[in-house]
Amino acid sequence: MTVTSGGVSDHILWRAPRLTRPVDAEISVPGSKSLTNRYLVLAALADGPCLIRRPLHSRDSALMVRALRSLGAVVEEVPGDGGFGPDLHVTPLQAGPGTAADRAVDCGLAGTVMRFVPPLAGLVTGSTRFDGDPHARRRPMGSIIAALRGLGVAVDDGGAGSLPFTVEGEGSVRGGHLVIDASASSQFVSALLLVGARFTEGLHLEHVGKPVPSLDHVRMTVETLRSLGVAVDDSVPDHWNIPPSPIAAFDVAVEPDLSNAGPFLAAAVVTGGTVRVRNWPSDTTQVGDAWRRILPLMGATATLDDGVLTVTGGPSVSGGTFADTSELAPTVAALCALADGPSTLTGIAHLRGHETDRLAALVAEINALGGDAEETADGLVIRPAPLHGGVFHTYDDHRMATAGAIIGLAVDGVAVENIGTTAKTLPEFPGLWAAVTGTEDTAGPGSTEHEDGRGRGTAARA
Repeated sequence: MTVTSGGVSDHILWRAPRLTRPVDAEISVPGSKSLTNRYLVLAALADGPCLIRRPLHSRDSALMVRALRSLGAVVEEVPGDGGFGPDLHVTPLQAGPGTAADRAVDCGLAGTVMRFVPPLAGLVTGSTRFDGDPHARRRPMGSIIAALRGLGVAVDDGGAGSLPFTVEGEGSVRGGHLVIDASASSQFVSALLLVGARFTEGLHLEHVGKPVPSLDHVRMTVETLRSLGVAVDDSVPDHWNIPPSPIAAFDVAVEPDLSNAGPFLAAAVVTGGTVRVRNWPSDTTQVGDAWRRILPLMGATATLDDGVLTVTGGPSVSGGTFADTSELAPTVAALCALADGPSTLTGIAHLRGHETDRLAALVAEINALGGDAEETADGLVIRPAPLHGGVFHTYDDHRMATAGAIIGLAVDGVAVENIGTTAKTLPEFPGLWAAVTGTEDTAGPGSTEHEDGRGRGTAARA
């Protein structure tokens, strides 16, 4: 069924399962999107064919694969053993002078595609036009466009500083010292570091401006490069030096996506139950490993034993102060909306420039269900309030969709608009959610329709 929401595209509404019992489940989650797309970029630049085992298969990774193919890399699916789809065999693109070609790259809403791929386009010959979903045109891109121009790569953006734009590649990029402002996204830093070793003079990247957000993602990029033989000197804050060097061909297995594990662990916290996640790495650069620190602050226990993370919820959800939660913030905010005390989330102003303005979206949707949330300069304040059912809008943002599912565990009648947007990083979400909650997968024709003009209000019970 569909509902029209004040001119917004029609979407099926997914009836979020409401539980009155503790969950008890053990699951595996697919590979990390952040690592999958970094390895894909590096494989396209490596000095020989590469094999990426247990990659994430999602909209974001599919967009990256298509983008790299358009630049000349050969990406082939080969049988895998990860349980979530085939492995990927990558034959690198042929950088350098060649026959000019015109290409088009669809970025969708994938920040890793719209930011990581343009520097690669400078290393091949010809024009590459970048565009994406409507909201992608509102995501910050000025720093990458300015960086490319600073490196001598011509970019035609019509003066907008955003998508759509066209990169004119000449087959090589000189590199050298480059100064950028990466305060809007750590992806600006990662995008340039990933290709810096292939610049003629390497790269000395310097950040000026407010602090770079989500530095954990930059550390992930640096450690991934080092694992492939690329020297990275980050000993001086806000400076990264990479000499010109080859990128070693590799055969690597992608870690599970620990950020995507968050909603399932949150189900344990909300219901006072237990969720176990298999194959949790003991040493990782993923932001999602912070769940081991965050969830105990909310009244749960979290233990890692022999590769299995076990989270058990307490008698209630505790509020608190949570700093620099990055992409975990929507899940944290959903838990805070169910907490028995006030909460403050800080250090996440940059989420205003993600798939949607996540701070405004979280406040709007929590408050529409009776909550008490407000924005601050760099985060959110969420106070306890009785919640009621209604439509939880996602704004085509996968993490908004999972936040709505979490709230629905404790609140009757919550329907999530466009649960399918979780395909951006976790196509299996509805089925995994049904498995964890022991309920029917309601993502299909059994979804319930709710209407009150723009689709918000007390939801009908199925």
